[in-house]
Amino acid sequence: MGVDYYKLLQVDKNAKDEELKKAYRKLAMKWHPDKNPNNKKEAEAKFKQISEAYEVLSDPQKRAIYDQYGEEGLKGQVPPPDAAGGAAGGGSTYFSTGDIPGSFRFNPRNADDIFAEFFGFSSPFGRRGGGGHGMRSRFSGGMFGDDMFGPFGEGGGIHMSQGAPRKAPPIENKLICTLEEIYRGTTKKMKIHREIADATGKTMQVEEILTINVKPGWKKGTKITFPEKGHEQPNVTPADLVFIIDEKPHSVFTRDGNDLIVNQKISLVEALTGYTVHLTTLDGRNLSIPINNVIHPNYEEVVPREGMPLPKDPSKKGNLRIKFSIKFPTRLTDEQKEGVRKLLASSA
Repeated sequence: MGVDYYKLLQVDKNAKDEELKKAYRKLAMKWHPDKNPNNKKEAEAKFKQISEAYEVLSDPQKRAIYDQYGEEGLKGQVPPPDAAGGAAGGGSTYFSTGDIPGSFRFNPRNADDIFAEFFGFSSPFGRRGGGGHGMRSRFSGGMFGDDMFGPFGEGGGIHMSQGAPRKAPPIENKLICTLEEIYRGTTKKMKIHREIADATGKTMQVEEILTINVKPGWKKGTKITFPEKGHEQPNVTPADLVFIIDEKPHSVFTRDGNDLIVNQKISLVEALTGYTVHLTTLDGRNLSIPINNVIHPNYEEVVPREGMPLPKDPSKKGNLRIKFSIKFPTRLTDEQKEGVRKLLASSA
């Protein structure tokens, strides 16, 4: 099973929510890096493990997967117990795409964010806000309990401010697109599960479909934000859901800004005597590009306006850059050497 989350939190397998909160409160205060300046590296690792253990065991679905499959289940190597029916329980925002329907993969949240949501600040010494030591997860959490306004630690006495609602940290998720999709533009449908609260404060889980219109030429790292689509929680403004464009590797083309690059392997004879490049473009057209120049190892053929659309003006495009790998013969006979010598001497 790998890491034993129950052992980490020093609770048994039947521990209830209150026991988990008490255990996390005690251990998080003990191992917070700001309270361990002399062994900060060890404390950071322990603090992260404690936070991850609490996040898993305090969430009914993640705990069920962990109890049945261990860490492998959380890493998505086996399906969740109710994969066919979507997410069960509460406390997490899930994403599924057409490529992996009903899939589940656990990405631990930032340990400082969990601490900040639990206590109201990320440092035991009162430093406000969430930290930035790790990547934010796609799970928005949900650990506000009736006792969270009380003292923490063993004898605590520091209380969370009950002022204006704070904004939950954004929930980020990669949106993987093929180069063809980014070249032409496409529409992606993303299904999410989130918790909303009614007028009485009671929460219920709802399913929503978010539509993302990917524009031609968008670059890796482009962000699409859906404001306040995270869980609704007491005294918290829901998190923004942020999708970040990522490019799936292509079998022929690589992208360099607005340019497309393709590599061609050719023989030495082709490099010296001429070569025609045959390509199918990202929008399905067939190109034939004759090259009559001598192709040396650093040669690059540039075809204008056959690259990616410019994001601000898709009617304009970058360039197609063709690079070459020349295969030299491994050996030549004496007669061949002499022939090449005479040929090259006469053309010098």
